[in-house]
Amino acid sequence: MPSFIGTACALIGAVDIAAGVFPRFRASRVHALAEVLPGTLGPLSAALSLSIGVLLLLLAHGLKRRKRRAWRAAVLLLPLGAAAQFVWRHSVLGALLSVALLVLLHHHRDQFAALPDPRSRWRALANFVVLGAASLTLGLVVVSAHPRRVVGDPSLADRLEHVLLGLLGVEGPVAYTHGVDWTVGYSLGALGMLTALTTIYLALRPEHPASLLTEDDETRLRALLERHGGRDSLGHFALRHDKGVVFSPSGKAAVCYRVVSGVMLASGDPIGDVEAWPGAIERFMDEARAHSWTPAVMGCSETGGQVWTRETGLDALELGDEAVIDVADFSLSGRAMRNVRQMVKRIERNGYTTRVRRVRDLDADELARVREAAAAWRGTDTERGFSMALGRIGAPGDGDAVIATAHRTDPGDDADSPYGDLKAMIHFVPWGPDGMSLELMRRDRAADPGMNELLIVAALQAAPELRIRRVSLNFAMFRSTLARGERLGAGPVLRLWRGLLLFLSRWFQIESLYKFNDKFQPRWEPRFVVYRTGRDLPRIGLAAMQAEGFLTLALPRPFARRRPARAPRPCLHTVPARSHREHEVSAA
Repeated sequence: MPSFIGTACALIGAVDIAAGVFPRFRASRVHALAEVLPGTLGPLSAALSLSIGVLLLLLAHGLKRRKRRAWRAAVLLLPLGAAAQFVWRHSVLGALLSVALLVLLHHHRDQFAALPDPRSRWRALANFVVLGAASLTLGLVVVSAHPRRVVGDPSLADRLEHVLLGLLGVEGPVAYTHGVDWTVGYSLGALGMLTALTTIYLALRPEHPASLLTEDDETRLRALLERHGGRDSLGHFALRHDKGVVFSPSGKAAVCYRVVSGVMLASGDPIGDVEAWPGAIERFMDEARAHSWTPAVMGCSETGGQVWTRETGLDALELGDEAVIDVADFSLSGRAMRNVRQMVKRIERNGYTTRVRRVRDLDADELARVREAAAAWRGTDTERGFSMALGRIGAPGDGDAVIATAHRTDPGDDADSPYGDLKAMIHFVPWGPDGMSLELMRRDRAADPGMNELLIVAALQAAPELRIRRVSLNFAMFRSTLARGERLGAGPVLRLWRGLLLFLSRWFQIESLYKFNDKFQPRWEPRFVVYRTGRDLPRIGLAAMQAEGFLTLALPRPFARRRPARAPRPCLHTVPARSHREHEVSAA
């Protein structure tokens, strides 16, 4: 029923807008339908029709998602529509229809109980821009919808000026006959007032912040990771401070998530005891239902995908593969490693040296220099990373992380660099007691190409001394498709799919990440996306791109609201993560 009501609202809204804009529409074959909709006669009814139509379109999505606030707004609008029918048009049938819809909403009120989404003040500006642009476009249609009643031949500039002034309630340069001036004026004024009122409402309403990791949550998660952190290479990334968390009733398992555009996005496998995973997953799904969020999991393992699908009835789709290297099997010898071996030797001959240490072994000055360099060498203005990102270096509790740095002892270069002889770095987070997972790669743009290969090889060679047996590298999306599509005998569908991925690699570097990982001869571990229905996949994909930082729907920097740092949890310099490494891979 909510889906039906939402669709009905959208359709009625579209008809209301058409009835208020186009004079011929009110005399067309659908005139009988328009007669029973709020506001379709005279200047005031045209303005009211536009306003209610726009509002119904805005409410339709919220009603489909069972949002309580959308239900309340619809319950408020329907009596107004009924009053408009009776007062302005004396339409008893239209008033009864509005009352009938009101009764229907009241009867199904229990189905509209979803809580609000996370929100912030910047949505007021977003509403002003989006609704303002829509009002401007719709206003141009209104001004141009009466060609036979226009005095003279006003230019596009005159029409645009008339719309802009009309949105502010001021008479413009375009003149009409037969009283059309009143219809156009009321319609433009209603659009301008609607834009202003909704923006003011969004600016003044209380914020509903996203769930963030508290100190108690982090303490409990670290305890779970200490006992079960070796199960999933993505486990340590659950400690990002911008994630929320739900625990199982026993407290032995947890699912960390972030809400992006109505999608409740988890990453990796649940944290903790596998036997307690179902309890945490159930809490996750309960939270999604309470807010009418779309549940999704990005990058879970095959075991995690099996548990998710079994416990929830969701479906799973292979997303890509994670490159994992067993340290005992790694060697630079052999024809397969020839390119990496030659590159590393060439860089070493150019005077570069490497150091691999636990983060806790860096002194305060060197740690500060590493953080500053990581921030300065970031390739994009937007912080990227979510599922395979920690977003910090050397925070309290992260002392077991491993950092590999490249140095060049050239006095001339050192004098010009604020970071001394530091030329590149890679940062690994713990993966249980005997593993580490690659978190970021950064290098000075003036450094020689191949810094990433040099540091990965150095980290793998130093791993035995650090008691590291396995290392997780980058995640390669659609790796199997790229690998099979380039083989002899690949079918036309597979080749077409591979060609599309190569085309997309111009922007997202899908192929370059796969090729870079494949240099080190890893074993590939499949990763999956868990979703509810196929219709949700485009929305989940957009939410994932927003979470990873590839799509930014936020205020520009000059208008961005500064939020005070939360004490007493110092994060110092935030740094991007695996997804940020794409520009580094191409440079290498």
